Amino acid sequence: MVIKTITLFGIVCCLNLPVIAQNDTLRLIFTGDIMGHTPQIKSAEKAKGVYDYKSCFQFVKPQLSAADLAIGNLEVTLPGKPPYTGYPMFRSPNALSAALKDAGFDVLVTANNHSNDSRGAGVTNTIETLRTEGFWQTGTFKNQKERDVFYPLMLYKDNFKLALLNYTYGTNGIPTEVPTIVNLLDTVQMAIDFAEARARKPHFIIAVVHWGLEYQLTENADQRAMARFMMRNGVDMIIGMHPHVVQPVKMENYRGKEVLVAYSLGNYISNQQQPNTDGGIMVETELILKKGAAKAVLGNYGYIPVWRYIHKEGAQPSYFVIPTALADQMNELFPAMPQTAVAKMEAFATALRKRLGPTMEWTKK
Repeated sequence: MVIKTITLFGIVCCLNLPVIAQNDTLRLIFTGDIMGHTPQIKSAEKAKGVYDYKSCFQFVKPQLSAADLAIGNLEVTLPGKPPYTGYPMFRSPNALSAALKDAGFDVLVTANNHSNDSRGAGVTNTIETLRTEGFWQTGTFKNQKERDVFYPLMLYKDNFKLALLNYTYGTNGIPTEVPTIVNLLDTVQMAIDFAEARARKPHFIIAVVHWGLEYQLTENADQRAMARFMMRNGVDMIIGMHPHVVQPVKMENYRGKEVLVAYSLGNYISNQQQPNTDGGIMVETELILKKGAAKAVLGNYGYIPVWRYIHKEGAQPSYFVIPTALADQMNELFPAMPQTAVAKMEAFATALRKRLGPTMEWTKK
């Protein structure tokens, strides 16, 4: 109770007022696959050996920076030295990580099928580079000791304590070099990890997983089974990557508990040309923590469609991630964009809304 004094008719009175519970809110935003194909590397080279990717993210920087935590899947390695290459062995300049930090990313997960593209030295340098830039990072580790210390990744933001876990289905057949570690979708190890996460009593447990079949617009039975396994082990939210196209975003139910599952966020930025790979979604969520509560609950949530624009002018094309909601403003924001590109952006967004449903689109400001 709170004691409050007021003056009533010249008499000082004391009132016992109930304390109204205060809710804390944490805004999270998740993005899809951050790729680095050869044309992207060439586009980012501003002088010999000098790279700059910052312009790629200028149109999504406001959304990323506004979130309390922005989380993305880095699907390249950062070897720290040439040669820099795209598919099938993704080796990007360290400047990519600097641009992602400038754009507002806070957390990058690195367990995916390209984690070993620069072998063990690349795993280590990627981790060290991201740490130097000030990122939280998880999914790959320099050695077992570091995994024991830093996994699950515990995120402390405002009054929230979150556990973040990250796994991949494989590494394209490239073995993980000792002592480095890449987290795999091994249910035995995952059960141990989830038990450790629960033991640390976070307010929310989030799993980011690299799974599914490329270019398929719906999730498969294996993804659904893995989602149920994670829900059974206490995971509160599941964010999927890898198919390079957007798959359904659903509230899945396990024994009365509803969990938000985004089966695939699609591509965030890439040079892929296959159908439906020219964009993706950002998933934005609010976590609500009531005063004194042991667990946070999911508040508002939804998706933000984004489109990859390749502007062809000069010697090298330029790459941009653009929220499709800006389509009617592109004449002002980006006068050089051809109308045909605007039409492609709008067609991508229309098809996406038809598949995912317009009611789940994030509109809260």
